[in-house]
Amino acid sequence: MIRALLIDDEPIARADLRQLLAVHSDIAVVGEARSVQSGRELLRTADYELVFLDVMLIGGMGFDLVPDIRAGARVIFTTGHDSFALRAFEVNALDYLLKPVQPGRLAHSLARLAAGSANPWENSAASPAAVRRLRVDDTVHLNSGRQARFVSVSEIGRIEAQENYSLVCLADGTQWLVRRTLKDWEETLPPVEFCRVHRTTIVNLGRVASYSKTGRVLELRLEGDSAPVSVSREATADVKTRLTARRPAPR
Repeated sequence: MIRALLIDDEPIARADLRQLLAVHSDIAVVGEARSVQSGRELLRTADYELVFLDVMLIGGMGFDLVPDIRAGARVIFTTGHDSFALRAFEVNALDYLLKPVQPGRLAHSLARLAAGSANPWENSAASPAAVRRLRVDDTVHLNSGRQARFVSVSEIGRIEAQENYSLVCLADGTQWLVRRTLKDWEETLPPVEFCRVHRTTIVNLGRVASYSKTGRVLELRLEGDSAPVSVSREATADVKTRLTARRPAPR
């Protein structure tokens, strides 16, 4: 018998999941919580092997509870947002289920649990390759180490490489240094709106307020950003084509 915990701030979501789990005779729900505080207490006192963990909780995020999960226990994230799948992968979650949880997807996750899958995304419909690409209206989590914030993808103006980190510049003028490479951002952000304009810079074309040429260099001016962004010669033709498709070319 596998003992499971349900940590979700929505009573209806917990009830739905209990009902789905009722048909799996090898799973027993032994505890529930709805906030970061009660979840942390439950994780430290209960006897369990599996945790169904919502991403957004009262008082914080499900990711805040990952360090409190006992060694050897597996985690299945449940959420209404697909934009956190990559982060779930990074903390070695068994799976990532979107609400409303479908019986077939749940059964697939539990089958992989029983098989002891070493790769948490092996043969999963929620593999990073399938879900890591964000939409412009998705929300992304920025964590500088000292503070964290949720922002809409559309609010990102530009992202600059800083070795293994990246500087995320938002439309409101704030900047966030996060531990994420430019290559990872490029593979994650929606390709229609975001463009790598330079070896070290990705720009949200939807945030370009104006653009002009200084000599042979194309420069972009972004909303909420006082510093112009230079486009490499290799990327200039593509960037101009994409900008022209959005608005008339400058005179």
